[in-house]
Amino acid sequence: MGDQHQQTGTQWLEKLLSLQGLSTQVSAESVEDNEGSSCWLTIDNAPLEPDQVSGLLGEKGRVLDAMQYLANTTLNLGRASEEQQAYTLELAGHRAKRYAELEAMAAEAAKQVEETEEAYEIAGLSSAERRQMHQLMKAYEGLETFSQGREPERHLMVRKLS
Repeated sequence: MGDQHQQTGTQWLEKLLSLQGLSTQVSAESVEDNEGSSCWLTIDNAPLEPDQVSGLLGEKGRVLDAMQYLANTTLNLGRASEEQQAYTLELAGHRAKRYAELEAMAAEAAKQVEETEEAYEIAGLSSAERRQMHQLMKAYEGLETFSQGREPERHLMVRKLS
């Protein structure tokens, strides 16, 4: 990932925050994980009041998810697929904490399916979290995942490979 993506993402997010009346800094770093390379834009929560932080996070991180969706859509608009950059927005450790929770959910799902040999349902995940779970579950051999249902009742299923 080039510095250009980091600079563009940082400037865009700081402008979005200033339009909301929030004055804070954004830092950017390249992160490699099992889903590839992502530009993490971290909002500095130190100058923000607790109610401003919770407002930016929203219930279950939904506001942060919406801002992340907007960043990915806006910042990649008109770019060729090889020039597009994935952006992840972080605030107050929310993404890191949630990823640890998803890892624990994946381990529990794998354990349940192995023990019962029945399909296991994981509900209440955002579409981005379902994508992460599909990736996390690849570490467990002999299991497969698929999404079922329609939003907002869409959920992830884990089962043994047939």
